[in-house]
This record gives sequence, structure tokens and C-alpha cells, in this order.
Amino acid sequence: MSVKEDIEKTVENMLEPILEANRFELVDVEYLKEAGNWFLRIYIDKEGGITIDDCELVSRAIEVDLDRCDPIKEPYILEVSSPGLSRPLKKEKDFERSIGKVIEIKLYKAIDNEKEFIGELISYTNEEVVINQEKTQLTLKRKDIAMIRLAIIF
Repeated sequence: MSVKEDIEKTVENMLEPILEANRFELVDVEYLKEAGNWFLRIYIDKEGGITIDDCELVSRAIEVDLDRCDPIKEPYILEVSSPGLSRPLKKEKDFERSIGKVIEIKLYKAIDNEKEFIGELISYTNEEVVINQEKTQLTLKRKDIAMIRLAIIF
């Protein structure tokens, strides 16, 4: 496991009791460098949606744990937020609740000159995702998928 993955996993474990006590769901933890700064981004959700007060509660609680355990050696910016409308599908529960919904998929490299697909999520496994596009089923390998999320349809 890389240092980045170790930090993300450590933070996930630290968040577990905080989120459970407040009935929040952990959507994702990202530790990445952007424009010369390190960011620790925590995305949370709950039934009915996340408020700014929810984000503040989690931010204050995790700051205490992060300061005590000090798993991140370099300076970083902590952000706690809702995943928003463009929520990625990453965990099995994300895929499960999205069965029958329209999703957007972007591939690392094109298939028949196409890198982006939109369709109804029919099924998924650890290896494949199956979508329905206008009465045609399309099976895509998960290793080829750069991004997968619910489609935003206006």
C-alpha cells in the first residue's frame, strides 16, 4: 500500500466512531496534492443530506484525533463536505443503491471512438459494470473505468 493509501485508510478508521455516533455515512476520503498544497478531503452523507453544521461537527472531531495521532507529517488542508450531485460510485453500497438509475461513465481509453457513456445501471461485479443504453446492454470492465457517477439530468 502507498503512503497515500495508508493515510486514507487510517483516516477512514479514525472517522468510523465519529460517523457512527452521528449516523453519517462515509462516502470517500482523499489525500492529494493540488497546486502545491496537500489536501485531506472527507466526503460524508446522511439521509436527507448533509448540512454545514454536520461538516463542522465532523471536522472538529477528526481534527482532535488527527492532532493526537499525527498520521500526516506534511502540512495539509482539511476539508469536510457533502459529495454533492456528482457523487462518484466507489463502494459496493454506492453501486447497489444505484441499480436502475442513470449513470455516467468515463473510460481511460476509447472503445469504438467513445470514452463517455450514459445509461441505466443494470448490474455490477468487481470486474464489470453493465448498463442499458437505448435497449442495448453494454458491459465495461471496471479496470478501464476512470470515473463512474450518477448522471445529472436536467
